[in-house]
Amino acid sequence: MTNSKSQISNIKSQINSKSQIPDPLTLMIKPTVLLLCLIFLSFHLDAENPDSKRLERKAKKIHKRILTIDSHNDTPLRMIRPGFDWSERHDPRSDRSRVDLVRMEEGGLDGAFFAVFVGQGPRTPEGYTQAKQRALAVFDTLLHAIDRNPEKVGLALTPDDAYWLEKEGKRIAFIGIENGYPVGQEIGMVRTLYDKGARYITLVHTRNNDICDSSTDTIGFGGLSDFGKEVVAEMNRLGMMIDVSHASDASFYDILEATRSPIIASHSSARALCENSRNLDDEMLRPLAENGGVIQMSILSDYVKVPTPNPDRDSARAAVREKFRGFENLNDEEMKQARKEWYAIEDKFPRELATVSDVVDHIDHIVEVAGIDHVGIGTDFDGGGGVTGCYDVSEMGNITLELVGRGYSEEDIRKIWGGNLMRVMKENIRIALEIVQSR
Repeated sequence: MTNSKSQISNIKSQINSKSQIPDPLTLMIKPTVLLLCLIFLSFHLDAENPDSKRLERKAKKIHKRILTIDSHNDTPLRMIRPGFDWSERHDPRSDRSRVDLVRMEEGGLDGAFFAVFVGQGPRTPEGYTQAKQRALAVFDTLLHAIDRNPEKVGLALTPDDAYWLEKEGKRIAFIGIENGYPVGQEIGMVRTLYDKGARYITLVHTRNNDICDSSTDTIGFGGLSDFGKEVVAEMNRLGMMIDVSHASDASFYDILEATRSPIIASHSSARALCENSRNLDDEMLRPLAENGGVIQMSILSDYVKVPTPNPDRDSARAAVREKFRGFENLNDEEMKQARKEWYAIEDKFPRELATVSDVVDHIDHIVEVAGIDHVGIGTDFDGGGGVTGCYDVSEMGNITLELVGRGYSEEDIRKIWGGNLMRVMKENIRIALEIVQSR
């Protein structure tokens, strides 16, 4: 570029250095020569990386045209903290927040499923009561946040709601439940959560509950419990999507056998590329596709790429987990202190994050194994999600850019970014109507 600027400068100097008054023909030729040189040099500069510029323009247009839905984030956990305003822009480096309405717009994310999360606690009447109260409190906080910003965001209960809100230029807020623990042993709670606006339930979290076994706990039922089968049937009847992220492999297969409707994995990755029990292996991806379901690609780095071993960090993390009882049943002050100590470890031992390219490697693999109709995106932002190049919601367009660069068509990208998930949601609603009408 420096050489090109020098050439332009030399041309200008040669033209301006003549002190004599030129003849008319010279007056006509010199500006023409200069103009041609400038055009040539400009073309030369633009042509240095024409494919990159073209792909960026194409990706931006596609990203703007399509419906973009993130199937899982934990932002309500931030909303319940005093002083957090969802409508204001936050800095992910200083306060670690990954999602707000301002950055959703910046990143071209039309909407998301905001998770009502309750950590697993004791499976006792008292534990169930506390879990129910906690879930309903998070619901109220989220719904109030939506109501306070009617010009910016709306609650969606169906895919049609989402498409309508998109046309209105508003962000879309779906609600999901992460962990069926608030259901306890009370089947009527499934309907209660549905009536509050939840449209999927992640059946289990990091420890077994009364519905099924977790992928990160010791074996309990060996899969789905008898009560869990009732929960699956009730969710089918209501049209709620069943989420198998966090479920054990045995639970996954039991759920597939029990359900009449297609399922989702709202934030999981491909185990073939990252060996982690939270991910789905190829033998799970194939029947998921046969079921008509979808795996929503997580961008939590540890589920995308096996982390580089760091014994000091691992030991420090384990100590904090033990000190704060696995972050379960903590009061507000204990949780505040737990976060402070956990973040201190993150600062002292920074992780080497996976990249957007690594994320799309997983999408490539899932497409190869399960097909283009069975993959989507579920970031797990504000629950640990974030990679280099897509560290927060303002950078979501970089995933689209990577997809375009790998040759995915606009229709493919439309499916990945929300079309497949909306199809599964519509099918759950359709089957629910069939079930009701058959009775």
